[in-house]
Amino acid sequence: MREAPIRPRRSLLYIPGSNSRALEKARTLGADAVILDLEDGVAPDAKEQARAEVRDAVRAKAFGKREVIVRINALSTPWGIHDLLAAATAKPDAILVPKISTPHDLHAVEDALAEAPEADLSLALWAMMETPLAILNAAAIAGAGGRLAALVMGTNDLIKEMGGVHTGDRLNLAGALGHCVLAARASDAPHHHA
Repeated sequence: MREAPIRPRRSLLYIPGSNSRALEKARTLGADAVILDLEDGVAPDAKEQARAEVRDAVRAKAFGKREVIVRINALSTPWGIHDLLAAATAKPDAILVPKISTPHDLHAVEDALAEAPEADLSLALWAMMETPLAILNAAAIAGAGGRLAALVMGTNDLIKEMGGVHTGDRLNLAGALGHCVLAARASDAPHHHA
């Protein structure tokens, strides 16, 4: 995983990209980072409008010093590539990519960004870890290199795909969460010994 400056991420606020009022209100809230969501938080018939609103909000640098991340739709959807290219031109701090289950999924995003001249080299990728296959491939994903800067746990989708139920103590997710933390730390290890 790429080395990035340490930034506090005590609170990350997901904001549906189709909700103009929420986008406006988020400018005043005290979260350390905002994730402008084009995926689960947006109905299919609002995807294109949300993409334009999020692009404009990011370009306007509307969130002050907060870290700004855009969660796109998966590249396998009709909206994914358009979301990726719009986000790249807007220049957020990172793009959060859902449904990353193998390093190949991440490389496909990297390849698409390589074709986009607007994609600044400082643009980071965050990978949503939300499938059993992603958890089993966590070390390979974390070690994929390139723009990858963070693994983000998608516990709602993960528990659904596991056929489980949410519990208050999250013990049924402890193994998956711990496995991803270990993968991320192991991937960072060479940088800490240099």
